[in-house]
Formats: sequence, structure tokens, C-alpha cells
Amino acid sequence: MTARPLDHIRVLDFGQYLAGPLVGMMLADLGAEVIRIDPPGGPRLKEPATDMLSRGKTAVTIDLKSDAGLKVTRELVARADVVIENFRPGVMQRLGLGPKALRDINPRIVSLSLPGFASTDPALAHFPAWEAVIAARTGQFTDMGLNRRLMGINPSFSPLTLASAYGASFGAMAVQFALAARDRNGGDHIEVPLASALLEGLVYNCEQIEDYPERYKSPREVELDRRAAEGLPTDLSFAELEEFLDPFYRTYTCADGRGFYVVAGSVKTHPRRVLETLGLKDLADQLPDFDAYLDTADWPDEWSLRNYPVGARDRARVSEAMKKAFLTRPSHEWEALFGSAKAPGTAQRFSKEWLADPHALASGLVLEVKDPRHGNMKQMGNVAWLADDGAALVKKPGPDPDDAPVSTILAEPPRSGPPAASGQGWLEGLKVLDLTNVIAGPTIGSTLARFGAQVTSVQPAEPSVDPWNTVVFGLHAHRGKQSVLLNLSSDDGQQALRRLIDSSDVVTMNGTDEQRDALGLSEKELTAINPRLILVQLDAFGGPARGPKSDHLGYDDLAQAATGVMVRFGGGMATPEEHAHFGTIDVLTGYCACVALGAALLRLQKTGKGGIARAALAAAGNLIQAQLMYDFEGRAAFDEPAGRAAMGWGPFYHCYRAADGWMFFAAPTEQRKALRRVSDLASVADMPEKELPDALADHFARQPVEYWQKAFSGSASTVMPLGSLHDTRDAVLQPESAGNIDLTRGTFSVIRHDMHPMGRWCDLVAPNAVRPERARIVIPGPMPKYGADTRSILRNVGYADEDIDAMISAGSAAERWSEEYLPE
Repeated sequence: MTARPLDHIRVLDFGQYLAGPLVGMMLADLGAEVIRIDPPGGPRLKEPATDMLSRGKTAVTIDLKSDAGLKVTRELVARADVVIENFRPGVMQRLGLGPKALRDINPRIVSLSLPGFASTDPALAHFPAWEAVIAARTGQFTDMGLNRRLMGINPSFSPLTLASAYGASFGAMAVQFALAARDRNGGDHIEVPLASALLEGLVYNCEQIEDYPERYKSPREVELDRRAAEGLPTDLSFAELEEFLDPFYRTYTCADGRGFYVVAGSVKTHPRRVLETLGLKDLADQLPDFDAYLDTADWPDEWSLRNYPVGARDRARVSEAMKKAFLTRPSHEWEALFGSAKAPGTAQRFSKEWLADPHALASGLVLEVKDPRHGNMKQMGNVAWLADDGAALVKKPGPDPDDAPVSTILAEPPRSGPPAASGQGWLEGLKVLDLTNVIAGPTIGSTLARFGAQVTSVQPAEPSVDPWNTVVFGLHAHRGKQSVLLNLSSDDGQQALRRLIDSSDVVTMNGTDEQRDALGLSEKELTAINPRLILVQLDAFGGPARGPKSDHLGYDDLAQAATGVMVRFGGGMATPEEHAHFGTIDVLTGYCACVALGAALLRLQKTGKGGIARAALAAAGNLIQAQLMYDFEGRAAFDEPAGRAAMGWGPFYHCYRAADGWMFFAAPTEQRKALRRVSDLASVADMPEKELPDALADHFARQPVEYWQKAFSGSASTVMPLGSLHDTRDAVLQPESAGNIDLTRGTFSVIRHDMHPMGRWCDLVAPNAVRPERARIVIPGPMPKYGADTRSILRNVGYADEDIDAMISAGSAAERWSEEYLPE
């Protein structure tokens, strides 16, 4: 078999449940030797998902509380590269396997801890950090999306394991970046609190901008503001919401009764492509179409096709025309037509349907694994891969008990090497050329910047995407970069791009293979430029192999629709809803692309070969459903909590209202034992299952949240008050002007950038999800105004001032898109 990217890396995976095993799975999928360390009795998660998460691993049972078990563990550590664990803070320390002890055994070991809350957080570190407890405290269940807010539905439970997905991707990238920097930095210990990762992943749902212009608010946001100002209730029905949905961001019913989701605002060519694909060219020709970067005072009409959202005058007639058109064909025909026309849209699917989807299977976004326990098992595919890694599609099933070659490993000499400790950022000196736009792609570069990479953003001289997507979202996604504007359709622009590529180590882009090759960035062309060059590419539906929809365009919401997220969250095919509002999958895909880059950097060190590192929105759609994304003959029903009435997963993992507000009760392992231990609840502990939810609701309502927290303290069960993303943000704001921002103080950190070049302050989640003990993390500087660095960047690659003047005059380069940073 061809060498794998990480086949020289050995990982000891102590992880349990989801986050830790996910990191191990990601590394195993990239070729690492991963040994699952089981406690007596086997993995704690007794579900088929454990077999999926264990693919490609071997296993050994070790009692860490015994002297013999600890001795074997220390011997394994001496011969390993990585240790993963996701226990509560202090557990590994008490076992004698804390960060210092591990490095005493092996100075080059990279250890990763994934606690629910930060070890530096005295208020939260001790809580049993079940997935939903993390979500509850951070605010994932509160004010969940604009639909829920307008309907007055609050809270809303979601079974999507976002904290583990975001945390695992941060963990997998950080481990690899640390390994790549070992010769300079030595070993390191990394903490990734899952709640910190969750808040970073949901940054666009709590981003705040001073005096936010009305032009960027969707019809639903405008209606929320109106009702708040007039003291009106938020009590709309699902049907009434339709009036406030933008025609280019909504689901339409097709001739076969299936929903078809369209996301086509903001990119200037996409709304027209959608209308023309639907046979509505005449309507498109009647709609206003002008520069989105004009201030509203200079608009020749009330809205533009290039600018989200559609104006109130035309919203209903565009929606009605599109509704009628969609009813003329079944959803699969529209999907093919939209794909070939490069118009973004997809049929709504249930997760079970996605796992059997022909494209998902052909592309490797879903894999078929011959599992000894479950037979032919469909599983979520890789979330990160290298394009030329032929073994990416071949998966060894989960391990049998104690099949790890421990005696062979212990016969090896211990790992050795210089215990360097420079304290530099893992990626210092890495030059990244960023060709991406909107959210997912730019997230790659802004994430790399915190680790010390130098990132240059290239955008078109004439913008193709409206300022809502470029400026408003870019405030976070383009932090830490320099900005140059080039016309890549011109010869001079292409020549400038080639010079920039020549001086870069990594190029990032979000686009399909067709779009990549049109830019001259195919694998063959990259090798000709520089065989060490790495291209990081993400798209919507690409996978390790080609499938019928590999070149279809897509966005976050389309990945949600295709993989089953929207149908699950909404509760059915008739009522699909986007999960949260912005960036749920976008941000995660950017993180997954960083995981792929980590593997590419390690392979580069080993072989001198660059190549293409990949991720996809649809693969990230799998990842946020990881605990559910498998199927086999005889599988239990896909009956996880769904819809607007969902409050939990059974009575022992559920949102309840206490006397003073909402809380989440988590006793998934103790269940009735937890109730018997609390005198107020002992009387209901033996009730029939169907009566228990109402009985618990009645009892919990009698006392405040704090009372119930004390009642369950010191156990594996807990109660957590439901926070909101906005309250979480506001409680930890640190003004940039005060200086000395502490990224390790507690679990959450948000910076008020009150010296921003935009001229307004903005609140952005701080880059604190990855916390190395030794390496340096930097707070990326503010997103520059697009084109602010055009001249200096072009000078750096050899252009004289008169050449730059000529390029700007000819339109091959530009210094701005608009007079203001954020058009009004």
C-alpha cells in the first residue's frame, strides 16, 4: 500500500464518548497508527457509533488505576508521538499522567486534552461536561435561529454535537501543527476546551457591530426589531414565517412533494442563474441590478440583485414565481439542472437518505465498511484528506478487544530527540496565499494566523460578492491578513498571481475542481510551479473520489439540507429549518481544511512532496451529526430528537424549567440512581418511563436552578442553567484598547475591537479554543479594508510603483471597492 500522510505517527487515544475518539478517528483516517486505550469493561459509549469512531485503530485494555497498567502506559508513552484524552481537568494529573509527567517520559510527546470547560475556569471546570451541558451553558439551545425567535420557541434542544465537532477539529489540527514544529518547539501540551471551541464555531451568531446598518438585515431580523420596538409578541406560526423568507434563501416544494433549498443571494451572478434555470429569465430581466457597494443614498432603486436581501416591493412576486416553477418538476430533476447551471440548490434529505445517496457513496463522503459486528456498515467519510492519498477510501473496521501489538511496540527503543522549546507559533514563517471568499474558505487563513502564519488575501478587483458576505462576515474570517485586489481575468492580474504563488508555501481556495483547474491550480500545474507547494481546497460536495455532484456549487445551508440537518432540526420534510443562523457548517469546514493542511505539512516534512489538502461542507455536515451518521441492516430507527418541540433525549437528558428559569438536567449514565440520591426526587425514581418527564418537570419547577445544581454536585450527573450566546459574549467582553488580552482566563473570551479601522467597534470571539502550554498564540489583527495593501504586496513581489500605477489604471489591480470600509 502507498505510504500514508501520517503513517510515521503513533497516537495513544484515551478518549471516551465523542470528542477524543473523533480526533483519533481523524488521525487514523490520515494514516496514523492509533491505539485505543480501553478501561476495564471497554469504551464508555456503548453504541454502534463507537465502532465507526474506532475504525483504523487497534485497542488494548489497561487499568490506569493499577501499578501494572500505569507501567505499561508509561512504556507506550515513551514510544508514541501523541496522547489524546478528554477527561475532566485533573484526572490525568491524579493518575500520574499529567503534561509534565508525559514529557518527563518522552520530551517530544504532544498531548491533547479536550475538557468540556477550561481547566482555568473555577466556576465551570468541575462540572460533568456532557455534550448538552456544554451546549446549554454556552447558549446553543437559546434563541436558536431566526425562525424560532419569531415563533417564540425558546429554548430548542438539538441533538447535533457541535461542541465535539468543533473541538475535535481544533484538536486534530493543533496536534499536527505541534508535531510539524517539534524540531523547533519540542513536545507540547494542548488544551482545547469544548465550550471555547463551540463559542468560536458559533461566532457569527454572536458577532456584534456598533450601529449595524439596516441594509444588511434580513426580513426576519427587521421583523424581530419591529416587534421588540413596538412591544409586540413573537408568536408567528410556521406558515406566517413565509412572508419573511427571502426568495433566494428558502425551501420550495417540487412536483414530487420534496423540498428544494435555494441559497443564491449575495453573489452577483447566482440569483440570475437560479431564475434562468427555473425558466424565469423575463422576470430576472425586470429586476434591478446595480453595484452592491454603493451607499443606499446612491442606489437607483430600492434593492439590487447583487445585494442580499430582496427588497420588500419584489419579494412576494419573485417568491410566487419561483414556487410555481418548482412545482413543474420533481426534485431530482431540479437538482441536476441546478448543478449543471452552477446555480446553488439541493433537494432536502433525511440523514438516512444521505447515507444511501449515490453521490455520497461514489465520492467517499459516505463509506461502506465491512464491520465484524454490524456487517456492511455505511459510515460518515473522512472530514479531511489529501487528494492523492489513494488509501483514504479504504477503512479497517473498528478493533477487536486487545488487538494492539503492544509487545512489538515495547520492543522498540523509546522515542528520542532534542527537547527544544522555542516558544514560537507552530506556523511562524509559513506564507499563505488566500484566494477564498465568504466564510468557510477565509476561516482557514484566519485560523492559521493565530499560529503565526503570514496570510495574504487576494480578492477580485471588481467585487463579485456583496458587502454583507465580504465585509460583515469578513470581520472575523479575514482577521490577521493583508489584502490585495487583482483582476485574474487579465494577463497582468494572472502574472501577479503567479508571482504571489511562487513566493508562497500554501495556497487556499474554496471552489470545485473545475474552478480550481480554471485558475491553473491543478495538481500537475502546482507541481510544475513548486513541488513543495500545498493547495488547501474546500468545496460543497467534493470527496476523496469523484461523484455526480462533485462540481455542484453550494453553501452552508445547502450542506445542511443535503445531509439531513435541516429536516431533522425542523421536524420533517414539510418544515425544514436551518440550524442556528450563520456559519454552523461553514466555520467547521474551514477548521477541517486546517486538519488536512496539518497532514500535508507532516507529509511534506517526511517526503518533500506538497499536494492538495481537501475538505468539504458536506463532510462537515456529517461531522456535526457524527454520533448518528451510520447505517446497517438492523440498525435502530433514526428516531433522535427532532423538530421544534424537542427538549432532550429522554427524561435524563432534558431541558426543564426550574423556579427561576430554564436548565438542562444531565444524568445519562446514572439515570434513576441520580434521582434516588436526591431526597426531593427519590419519590419519582421508580415511576414508569412514560410518566417520568411530567413528574420531573413538576418537581424541578419547585426550586431554583442553583438548588438543583447543589443537589447533584459531586456526581456524574449535573444541572446547568441555559445560557444564551449573547449573554455569554457580554459577560466576558475585553476591550482591545485596554491591552493585555488574556486568552486563557476562564472558558470564554470575547474582544471588543474598539479601535477598528471600520470606524465602528465590533465584538468578536477571541482565538482561545487552542491553548498550547509552550507555543505562542497571537490575536490576529483586524481585517484590513479590501485593497488596503495592494501596493505594498505588489512591491514585495517585484513590481515598481509605475508598474502598479499602470495596473490600477488598466483595472488589473485595485486599491478599494468602496470609499467606506462598510458601505452604508
